Amino acid sequence: MLQIKDLTITHRKDLRVILDKFNMVLNSGDKAVIIGEEGNGKSTLMKWIYNPDLAEEYTECTGERIVNGEVLGYLPQELPVADKSKTLYEYFSESQLFFDKNPKELSEMAAQFRVPVDFFYGDQLMGSLSGGEKVKAQLMRLLMDNPTVLLLDEPSNDIDISTLELLEELINGWKYIVLYISHDETLIENTANVIIHLEQIMRKTKSRFTIVKDNYKSYIEHRARDFEHQEQQALNDRREKKLRDEKYRRLMQSVNRAQATIAGVDTGHIGDPMQAARNLKDKMHTVKAMGRRFEKEDENMTEMPEQEEAIFFKLGDKKAAMPAGKTVIEYELAELKTPDDSKTLATDIFLRVRGPEKICIVGTNGVGKTTLLKKMAEELLSRTDIKAQYMPQNYEELLDLELTPVEFLDDTGDKAVRTRIRTYLGSLKYTADEMDHPIRELSGGQKAKVLLLKMSLSDANVLILDEPTRNFSPLSGPVIRRMIAEFPGAVISISHDRKYIEEVCTKTYTLTEKGLK
Repeated sequence: MLQIKDLTITHRKDLRVILDKFNMVLNSGDKAVIIGEEGNGKSTLMKWIYNPDLAEEYTECTGERIVNGEVLGYLPQELPVADKSKTLYEYFSESQLFFDKNPKELSEMAAQFRVPVDFFYGDQLMGSLSGGEKVKAQLMRLLMDNPTVLLLDEPSNDIDISTLELLEELINGWKYIVLYISHDETLIENTANVIIHLEQIMRKTKSRFTIVKDNYKSYIEHRARDFEHQEQQALNDRREKKLRDEKYRRLMQSVNRAQATIAGVDTGHIGDPMQAARNLKDKMHTVKAMGRRFEKEDENMTEMPEQEEAIFFKLGDKKAAMPAGKTVIEYELAELKTPDDSKTLATDIFLRVRGPEKICIVGTNGVGKTTLLKKMAEELLSRTDIKAQYMPQNYEELLDLELTPVEFLDDTGDKAVRTRIRTYLGSLKYTADEMDHPIRELSGGQKAKVLLLKMSLSDANVLILDEPTRNFSPLSGPVIRRMIAEFPGAVISISHDRKYIEEVCTKTYTLTEKGLK
């Protein structure tokens, strides 16, 4: 059993409460996914559960963590810097039980993860592996130590579709506890039976969490219905309140007029003036009591539902439109080599893009997709007949991490421009404090938003995107896919997101040793 009691996490820098009095109990068989928008504390929560010291470097945490003899295995979102310079053999040697594994066990694990048998003894540096190979290596080392609780922070990032399916099998077949963070809606739909939803509402001034034992599709459907019902009830309550308050206002005016009349006329013409005054006093008392009752009723009135809305802005305008059928790009490459030129990855590469096509390149990990896309980007960005923008898989290739988002997006220093950029960032759910944080302190999703906004502010008609949905929550995923699908220009992308491939891409190519198929 894994239990969390009354956990409150507060960011040290801006004193924002990320999580407030969070309680959770997970038991064997639970496959729990943590969802929520970027910067809502998902990774911080995961770090605290594994080792509170990891989260307390930048947050203040109070609460109780009950592990009860469970063995925790943690896959961080990024490979630690210290591990990047280790060889594969050095990395696996640090597993407590690596040398207890016999050749048969290692061979079975290699087959399961589709790597060569000698993978564990390789001299290749961990930092030089492809994104998917890094995830595989980390998962294998984690499993070697026989954990009973898997804590997986973005295990679906950077892995190819066959490895995604392998990950699904691993999670579904795990008989103990799995707690994971993922932006892959298909993975979540196919595996999760517990949903943990973290939100920051009221302009990120209040945290809220929801935990339900349900599958993802059912949770989203029930949530939408519940919000719709609550909104309708709140609107009905407000309509009834308006009618009631109008009747009450007229009644109060009537009593006030009667009092004024008695005070201003000759009492000899209205019978017993004392009795009339008493009657009016009683009536005023009744009316005021009615007002107090209405005030109490209003305290219990159905609140308008508040939820953390997904972001939305437009990519491109009419200037980005491409004539259908017109050849926009013809890219040829006789030989694709690794960045250090030590190995040929593919030959005879040819890609033609016509009009506003949305192209997706898929393939196994390590085949060279990102290397190819970088080469395409270099050529397309230098062309003057098109206007291209590039989003790399590693955002740090383009972002200056010491700048704030505002500083990165504005190179004019003009006050009006900066005000407009702040307005755009606000629409992307950035708080005023986050706009002034260095980019290095932002989450992966927040960094991705900065690059998307840069594309939106440009007049690009060609987008080159390496895993564009990888750091967006499953709640924002549908919005991001729609934005890219509606972009009027051409898109060349790499993705393993099955929903992105299905909903956005008009053509899909597989990169092989013999080119694009």
